[in-house]
Amino acid sequence: MVEEVLLRIVLAVIIGTLAAIVYSLRVLVLMERRVARIETHLDKMVHRTLLEEARIEKSLKRRR
Repeated sequence: MVEEVLLRIVLAVIIGTLAAIVYSLRVLVLMERRVARIETHLDKMVHRTLLEEARIEKSLKRRR
């Protein structure tokens, strides 16, 4: 009887640990998606900045 209670407690701890691992992996996946989205926005901003910089340099060369 005591062994059965101890076994249930150990199984509950194992299941709780596995649930915590699954939840933390879910959080990591969501954060990775968010970071990827931020990187995409940064790439777009850098591209726009480079295009604008090229236009400005081109217009400055024309003035000279």
